[in-house]
Amino acid sequence: MTERAPHRNQWLMLAGFLGVVAVVAVVGGLAATSAREVYARLEQPPWAPPASVFGPVWTVLYVTIAVAGWLYWRTDGETRGFAAYGVGLLFNLLWTPLFFESGAARVALADIVLLDVVVVVTIALFGRRSKAAAALLVPYLAWILYATALNTAIVVLN
Repeated sequence: MTERAPHRNQWLMLAGFLGVVAVVAVVGGLAATSAREVYARLEQPPWAPPASVFGPVWTVLYVTIAVAGWLYWRTDGETRGFAAYGVGLLFNLLWTPLFFESGAARVALADIVLLDVVVVVTIALFGRRSKAAAALLVPYLAWILYATALNTAIVVLN
């Protein structure tokens, strides 16, 4: 499906999507004030990235997640697509405090596996209306699949 005619408030809606995703990022970040220290103390696989990689990668991904939601909205996206998108943001928000602050790596692993599934569903639903919106979520999926493997390795090694 093609995008609908531009709305008067399309830029306001983009700001709204960016704002909602920024809240997820900030709340997750605030909930993990000791993330660098915890990450450094964990036994990690040799392919684990340095802690300094996570901030820049997530910044780019959060922007693409917000733009994907906005592009989907511009197509008069269906409620179930937005529901999947919202559930994905919730699982995303929960992972950081579960893993770093609660020390619940196994529960965080269950959370990120559910996130993987929800993002696949979101890509499929978004793709029905906006190939661009779906494509913007593919790097996010790739990163969280990598993070799932890393979470799994950390559970096994620790």
